[in-house]
Amino acid sequence: MTVRSCTVLVDKLEVFARVGVPQAERAHPQRLLISATLHVSAPTNDEVSDTADYAAVSESIRTLCAHGERKLIETLARDCAQTIFDTQPAVQSLSVTIHKFIIPGAASVAVQLDFCR
Repeated sequence: MTVRSCTVLVDKLEVFARVGVPQAERAHPQRLLISATLHVSAPTNDEVSDTADYAAVSESIRTLCAHGERKLIETLARDCAQTIFDTQPAVQSLSVTIHKFIIPGAASVAVQLDFCR
């Protein structure tokens, strides 16, 4: 049996970040849900170094969101991707989706950005 592909998904990680175009929106951290879909080579053994460490990915996203502020969730998605690529050598490509709860009457607004090394 051969594994064709391997995807590691951190799904809807709840974080709080200062993000928004108007300064008033960035004044206080707001709730976001971040998903990271990581594409890695299929591990050939039982070693975490051969895949993505989802606990480390989650912690790095939380840490990133806790510091600084950004106007665009697209910028935050790019920063998340860069952090993942910097710390997870097995990740070949990834997608980051960020849900923001700012528009009355909408469940959320979201962006999804796709990245490769």
